[in-house]
Formats: sequence, C-alpha cells, structure tokens
Amino acid sequence: MKYFYTFVITLTLTSSISMQSQNMTNSDLEKIIYVVADSLRGTEGNWQFMIKDRILLCITDENHNRMRIISPIIEQKKLAYTDLLKLMEANFHTALDVKYAISDDILWSVFIHPLKELSKDEALSAINQVYTAAESYGTTYHSTNLTFPDKQKEEAQQKRKKKL
Repeated sequence: MKYFYTFVITLTLTSSISMQSQNMTNSDLEKIIYVVADSLRGTEGNWQFMIKDRILLCITDENHNRMRIISPIIEQKKLAYTDLLKLMEANFHTALDVKYAISDDILWSVFIHPLKELSKDEALSAINQVYTAAESYGTTYHSTNLTFPDKQKEEAQQKRKKKL
C-alpha cells in the first residue's frame, strides 16, 4: 500500500509539472524579443538584436527543443588569468541563470534552456540577465541583483568590521 501512495503522489506531481509546460515556439519568442529589442533582424530561430549598444543573438532548434541567448563580450586572448578566475566565481555566485563561457575564441554571456518549457517571464529575464552579465564584465560580474553567498568574501568583510 505504501508503494501505491508513492506511485500516486509521483504520478500527480509528474502530471502537474507537464501541465505547466509553456510550449514556447519560435514565433512566440520572436514576439518577445521584438518588444524589448531596439532593433531585430534575422530569420526564424536565428535572430540578432540590439539592446542599447549591445548585440545579442538568439538561436533555437525546435526539433531538439533547445534555445540559447548569447552576447559576445571580449576576445579570449585579451582575458587575463585573474579575469578567468573571477568569471568562474561569478558562474557560481553572481551570474545565476546565465554563465560566462568561451567559444570560437570569444567570451560570451550565455543563457541555455529547453525552448518549449520556456515561459514569457523566463525569456524576458534571460534577455535581461545576458545583457547585464555582459555589461558587468570587468566590474561586478553579475546578471541580477541577487547573489549567492561567498564564504570567503563574507569572512573578509567580518574581519574588516572587527578591525574598525
């Protein structure tokens, strides 16, 4: 009987999760981008758009249910070792839903997600976070105002407070 209840609970949770799927399409995503972008060009599933003076790209694959929003930041050869360390820390503490990644010798701000399950609010947040992470490179390396605790930084702040 115990296993039956576990099965029923699992089935209920699985059903409610699948009913919450958004079924985002390329057409829906293009409309979202069109509203927030200063300019938009490209073809369905492969858009290039501008927000302020920053270029962003959105690439989708409906057949494989994938999408990514990316923004180029700097050439890899211009990255110092200390920058790479800061980027890795940011990926853990402050970049949240986006990540810093290197591809084709370029540092990118990247958001990757299943396309169909993406909601409108998630798409808007992703665009904002990709933009913010790219813009904050070299300074705070963040994608939102929310950050996860960094034990080393917290300990350093506590030591500074004690000295005062």
